Amino acid sequence: MNFVSIRLITDDIKRLVSFYEQATGLAATWYTDDFAEIATPSCKLAFSTTRPLALFGRDIARPAANQSVIIEFRVADVDESHRALAGLPNSVVQEPTTMPWGNRSLLFRDPDGNLVNFFTPITPEAIARSDR
Repeated sequence: MNFVSIRLITDDIKRLVSFYEQATGLAATWYTDDFAEIATPSCKLAFSTTRPLALFGRDIARPAANQSVIIEFRVADVDESHRALAGLPNSVVQEPTTMPWGNRSLLFRDPDGNLVNFFTPITPEAIARSDR
């Protein structure tokens, strides 16, 4: 088995995709007006409006209602990423902080309220874990 993507359901796909393109520096690939993906070397972040969800059944997901998932990106320099995010609409939950497990982490919310963590392993143990 291979984990390949996570999909964010949104009522404003253009706004959300634009935010993640700017935050990650990666361009999205648009497949339809209702579906786009941003590919990283290890996984894809997909975006969808509610319209394609009808293919799976009614009322299976609610846009902007995430209360339990954190979308995480390993970045080269958390502090630099924090500075780059200053011009984007986001809500910082935690300024760059070194966590007990050895990652320097920035936690913020995207325009739909999803939690996003940009982190950089900084201790030898954390770096070793991230190389696996």
